[in-house]
Amino acid sequence: MGPLGKHADIEEGFFMFPKLEGDIAPRMKFRGKEVLTWSLNNYLGLANHSEVRKKDTEAAERWGLAYPMGARMMSGNSNLHDILEQEIASFVHKEDAMLLNYGYQGILSLIDATVDRKDIIVYDAESHACIVDGVRLHLGKRIVYPHNDVNKLEEQLARATRLAGESGGGILVITEGVFGMSGNTGALKKIVALKEKYDFRLLVDDAHGFGTMGPTGAGAGEAQGVQDGIDLYFSTFAKSMASIGAFVAGDKRVLSYLRYNTRSQIFAKSLPMVFVEGVRKRLEMLRTMPELREKLWTIVNALQQGFRDKGFNIGTTTSPVTPVILSGGLADAAGLAYDLRENFNIFCSVVIYPVVPKDVIMLRIIPTASHTLEDVKQTITAFEAIKQNLESGVYKKGEFAAIFR
Repeated sequence: MGPLGKHADIEEGFFMFPKLEGDIAPRMKFRGKEVLTWSLNNYLGLANHSEVRKKDTEAAERWGLAYPMGARMMSGNSNLHDILEQEIASFVHKEDAMLLNYGYQGILSLIDATVDRKDIIVYDAESHACIVDGVRLHLGKRIVYPHNDVNKLEEQLARATRLAGESGGGILVITEGVFGMSGNTGALKKIVALKEKYDFRLLVDDAHGFGTMGPTGAGAGEAQGVQDGIDLYFSTFAKSMASIGAFVAGDKRVLSYLRYNTRSQIFAKSLPMVFVEGVRKRLEMLRTMPELREKLWTIVNALQQGFRDKGFNIGTTTSPVTPVILSGGLADAAGLAYDLRENFNIFCSVVIYPVVPKDVIMLRIIPTASHTLEDVKQTITAFEAIKQNLESGVYKKGEFAAIFR
């Protein structure tokens, strides 16, 4: 059943495939009672914003869910698709942009379209699964470098340069703007600086940085002052935009090529109009309502500083993604999650091996602009209690051990 599926018999529906119910908000229902949830990538709080709900409703009434019919290249294009692409390109400071139906399959297909068997891919070891799967499709050489280790990246670029010289191909470097587990930002400024010495193109997946990072929310490249050095800038609408779909932005010449070669778009129905109109509204709010991002960072700073003040290890995050790193095995993780959800009414993602090393428990917290400082206080108090229970061995005995019987 795979490394995660082997745990399926341990309270499926509680630990695996849990159901959060009710309106999307910091407080939702889990197993019939209210919980404070920190597991929704709804960074700017747009998922249930009144203006967004109004626009989504109007778009659904006007277009339904079917329009337009067909793939974009054939019969599924519209002026609004074109307009949204122009608006996105302008926002992220690129010449052109292309809509994608989904983030995961979008970047997978994007990687496939960008390289051929002569080319060399060099990618960060902690890249998201969608990047890893895209790299797996590549029939040429692929080289991994340790996470954010620019010295090792340079060594691999020297190697890739030799290989590209032999094959007659080019080099594509792939990294992320914000890494979704650790919250680290990619070393974009240092990577772009390597272009002075090596000939490569840079693809950045900024799913967690778009809308949250930078002076205007244009992402991690803007935050580090190197957006111009990113050749292909990719993000999804599923995080800060609280919607469906994705985009890639870059030079007009390259985007023209991608429109005719990205198979997940050529052979799939285009993004439905209800999402196109909805994303346009969300993008307008992102541009004109900086207070949403300011509120997000108020919560982020309070939460992360509160954890640090209480001695918690939150790694080296420099983004809203907030990992709380504890020590313990599977039984500890199960007992801890049960305690947190049932006794403290707090729901957050509990990450275990193989996503993190053995004997590491990561509680992954996603702050949003909808959370309050009272939510932060409640959470830190609860985490102090579960940390004490974990360290004293409570989760290995009594009611918590019974979870496995």
